Amino acid sequence: MEYDIIIIGGGPAGFTAGIYVARAMYKAIIIEKGVAGGQVAISDIVDNYPGFIEIKGSELSQKMLEHVMKFEVPIEYDEVIDLWKEDRYFYVKLLSEKILKSKAVIVATGASPRKLNVPGEMEFYGRGVSYCAVCDGAFFRNKVVAVVGGGDSAFTEGLYLSNIVSKLYLIHRRDQFRAQKLYVERLKERNNVEFILNTVVKEIKGDRKVKEVILQNVKTNEIFNLQVDGIFIYIGMVPQNQILKNFKEIKYDESGFVIADETTRTPVEGLFVAGDLRSKHLRQIATAVSDGAYAGTLAVEYIQHNF
Repeated sequence: MEYDIIIIGGGPAGFTAGIYVARAMYKAIIIEKGVAGGQVAISDIVDNYPGFIEIKGSELSQKMLEHVMKFEVPIEYDEVIDLWKEDRYFYVKLLSEKILKSKAVIVATGASPRKLNVPGEMEFYGRGVSYCAVCDGAFFRNKVVAVVGGGDSAFTEGLYLSNIVSKLYLIHRRDQFRAQKLYVERLKERNNVEFILNTVVKEIKGDRKVKEVILQNVKTNEIFNLQVDGIFIYIGMVPQNQILKNFKEIKYDESGFVIADETTRTPVEGLFVAGDLRSKHLRQIATAVSDGAYAGTLAVEYIQHNF
């Protein structure tokens, strides 16, 4: 199957790119391996996206999906396992063995939750270890949980969980937070929340499910146990850049995010990188949408000038 533009990733950046391409009357397809909407779909409340004073992440992603569907952009739920360029054309191989051809490609695969990489984390994944409060919070109603992290995600998901659980511990390796002050103050106001600072998780233990976490104070080196029913981990994101392995021209920052200018262009003609995968200071829905608008518009312009 041949398209003008293949968009890899069905989050805010990919959806926006699809809308812009479709409005220009070009043939596009969005490939998404997981949930339509990306990280937004599994977020609780979004209160910093213009036009929505407060909206659930799942609802916002659904509205974006409906917008894409209005312009009849097809969405293929599959995983891209390879991407390469021959002559002027790009080829995308899917897990289903399909091979798609296009004149331009927009990669908007985003990032996935960073792991603690401690004993017990993978063993108890889905049995007390989670990276999504909205997905799994209901299983911990009136129970004791820990949230690990100090950024916006840790605090917003902590606020969500604090309405469900009986006790919440927020564990952070420093005594200062990266999260917005508003979120920090809101969580501090909750009576069932306790902060454990200058502390890291060394191990997650249990039997069939999580029972406790082994912690270490980074200043005193004291090791102690904390009894919990679950642990929610928010310590950053890992860029999903694997499908770009064939393009040696592409450069990455120290964390593996793709270096591309604000127009989302890469050194490979016809290849654009949009959304959280792109190296930038701020990763928000608003910046992802901006990237998608640039990528969709410039991919169309690239085709107009080269085909």
